[in-house]
Amino acid sequence: MSDQEETPGNRLRKELPEELPATAPEEAETPPSEPGLTGRQRLVQGLWPPRATRAQLIVAVLLFGLGFGLAVQVASNSDSDSALRGARQEDLVRILDELGDRTQRLQDEKQGLENQRDELENSSDQAEEARKQTVEKERQLGILAGTVAAQGPGITMTIDDTKGTVEADMLLDAIQELRAAGAEAIQVNGVRVVANTFLSDSDKSVSVDGNKITAPFRFKVIGNPQDLEPALNIPGGVVQTLEKEQATVTVERSDKIVVDALRAAKRPDYARSSPR
Repeated sequence: MSDQEETPGNRLRKELPEELPATAPEEAETPPSEPGLTGRQRLVQGLWPPRATRAQLIVAVLLFGLGFGLAVQVASNSDSDSALRGARQEDLVRILDELGDRTQRLQDEKQGLENQRDELENSSDQAEEARKQTVEKERQLGILAGTVAAQGPGITMTIDDTKGTVEADMLLDAIQELRAAGAEAIQVNGVRVVANTFLSDSDKSVSVDGNKITAPFRFKVIGNPQDLEPALNIPGGVVQTLEKEQATVTVERSDKIVVDALRAAKRPDYARSSPR
C-alpha cells in the first residue's frame, strides 16, 4: 500500500481543523503560571507583596507596641531582681523600710485627698452652717453690747421714789445684783445698761451714762425670773434697802420682756482684730 493511499486515519486528519478554537473566556482570564516554578515558589509569589488592609495595619502596630512594652518590663524586672539578689542584708532592710515609709506616705496622702473630697462635697452645707453660726454669734454679741434689741422672759422692777431719797449707788447696787443673778439684758428708763455703764448723782436726779432719769425708775430685765426676783428680795438686799429709804418697789414676772433701747456701736481707736 502506497503512502498516498487514503486510509481512515488520513481521512480523519483532513476533516479536523488545523487550529483549535479559542479557549473559553473564563479560562483565558486565569494567568498562566510561569514555567519552571515549584509549588513553594508559587506560594511565596502569592503572598508577597502583602496586601494588608488598614485594620490589619492598626492591629499590627498595637501588637508591636504591646510586645515592646512587655519586653521593657521584663528587662526592668530582671535588672531589679539581679540588683536585689546581689544586695546585702542591710541594704535589703533599708529598701524594705523605705518602701514601708513610702507606702505610709501614700496612704496618708490618700486619706487627706479623701477628706478634701468629703469637705468639698459638703462645702455648701458647711458654708450655710458657718453663715448661720456667724449670724447667731453676731446677734449674741450685739445683745451684750446693747446694739441689738432683745426679748425674752424676765422681770419688771419699778421703784417709786416720792421722797427723792434714791441715789445712784442704790440703783447701781440693783444692777449689780441683777447681773449676779443672771440678767442678760437690762434697760432703765429707756437707757440700755451695758458692761461699761456708769451711774452718778446729778441735780437731785440720777444720770445713767450721761442721760438723766427721774422717778419712777423702771427696770426691764431679761433673764430667768425664778432667779432674778429672789435675788432682789433676799434679806438685806435691794428691795429692803430701798424700802428703808421710803421708796416703793414692785417686781413683776413676765414671759416676754422687750429691751429695745439701743447703744450706738463705737469704733475702737487703737484695738484691731487679731488673726489668732
